[in-house]
Amino acid sequence: MDKSRADASQRFSEIIELNVGGQVYVTRHSTLLSVPNSLLWTMFSQKTPTELTTDSKGRFFLDRDGFLFRYILDYLRDQTLVLPDYFKEKASLLKEAEYFQLQELARRLRPAVSKENSISEEVCQIDPEEAAHAAKKTGYITIGYRGSYTIGRDIQQDAKFRRVARITVCGKTSLAKEVFGETLNESRDPDRLPERYTSRYYLKYNFLEQAFDRLAEMGFHMVACSSTGTCAYASNDPNEDKIWTSYTEYVFSRE
Repeated sequence: MDKSRADASQRFSEIIELNVGGQVYVTRHSTLLSVPNSLLWTMFSQKTPTELTTDSKGRFFLDRDGFLFRYILDYLRDQTLVLPDYFKEKASLLKEAEYFQLQELARRLRPAVSKENSISEEVCQIDPEEAAHAAKKTGYITIGYRGSYTIGRDIQQDAKFRRVARITVCGKTSLAKEVFGETLNESRDPDRLPERYTSRYYLKYNFLEQAFDRLAEMGFHMVACSSTGTCAYASNDPNEDKIWTSYTEYVFSRE
């Protein structure tokens, strides 16, 4: 009985949970073995479960880019590569492909030198007009923030605004990451898949103008905004200031 338990501990289950840079993935053991001699093939066929690093929940841990691993896993499933329009992480994905020792994927991602010694892309070869059309594909991101301000009994005085506590980001996960990159805090929704939508991301800085500048650089423009305000505190003493809270949203579109 003890021997059978020991043997079982040395085998991988059919369903494998991975923690890749904080992103959780669930896949079949056979998928990880689909490309012989790759890093994942070596890890999950030439080693035992006890030899691999795991996180606190027992998931096999890989200290790599969790967002880009989605494309690595997609490639392992059927050996095809499909990238979204306006994809700017091809160089980083090439780095991941080389790390996981996926030679064919790396070859498809690597720029090729033509006979005229010019660089051309082997993946997603499109003419300039098609490229411009892809770059203008519509997407929406909503920026929101809660603020507070005080108004004295003399309404002619300027309102005293307090610092914006947090700038939230709502929209498609992949689009939010494309625009804000490392400045995006994903701690409230860490396992959201790239093509799903979220309203729980927020930025690591508190300046609305910085967020607006970044959106403008990425081809977005504001199409709508709304704001509400409520009185959070009002004293019976007429000499005391009233404290108001507000919530404001700005909707940006890229067409």
